[in-house]
Amino acid sequence: MAEHAGTGTDNADAWKERLGWAFGLIADDPADRAVAAARLAEARATVTDALSRYNEMWRVTLPLGREEQMREPGLLRARRVYLQAQRHSLPEALWSHPAPRNLGTWSGLPYALLFLEWEARFPQEWTTHAKAWGTKQRLIRALAQTSPGPVVRAKLTDLVELVVSRAYRCKDREYVRVARAVDGPELRARLDRVAEADSPWARTHAGYVRWLLERPELPNTSRTWRGWLAREG
Repeated sequence: MAEHAGTGTDNADAWKERLGWAFGLIADDPADRAVAAARLAEARATVTDALSRYNEMWRVTLPLGREEQMREPGLLRARRVYLQAQRHSLPEALWSHPAPRNLGTWSGLPYALLFLEWEARFPQEWTTHAKAWGTKQRLIRALAQTSPGPVVRAKLTDLVELVVSRAYRCKDREYVRVARAVDGPELRARLDRVAEADSPWARTHAGYVRWLLERPELPNTSRTWRGWLAREG
């Protein structure tokens, strides 16, 4: 019943005013991350409450019939409150974004990258406060289809390195799309370094992604993964 927040056309200042505090979620200082996480918890509680009120108004006005219900002032007001709450929270503010070809100029892009970096660097905190596997997957796929500028390209390269260096988490396989999108000497050199790490998983994962980069025609499927493991083993 509820709709996504319409934040796709907001400018950078509007995003910063609403969500500038969210960069504390990836701060090196645990105290700073805790402050930001507490603020996010408050924002998400507001979203939950607004959604409950919107759904209740939907149920109350349902007997009016579809056309009359959509004009009912109380329902329209509840909807506006819910959408506004979404704009101040993560991941909700990221649910509405432009087509991948326009992501490079989207003012919300820094917050999409922030959300993915938070999951990559502090996975347990992300899971506790904002677990959203579907949002993670959609953002990764969208970013893999865009044409990143130098700054975004560097951030995506960092994300691929972070992800292949850790134990697998849900939807991590989507990062192969990003690796292929930013493939180049810098990424390959980083993957080669990770492939020599102490962690068996890091070595395996980096080796697999590196192998796929050399074979762009191969799909990143479970069958491809199992076949590579069998050959490497």
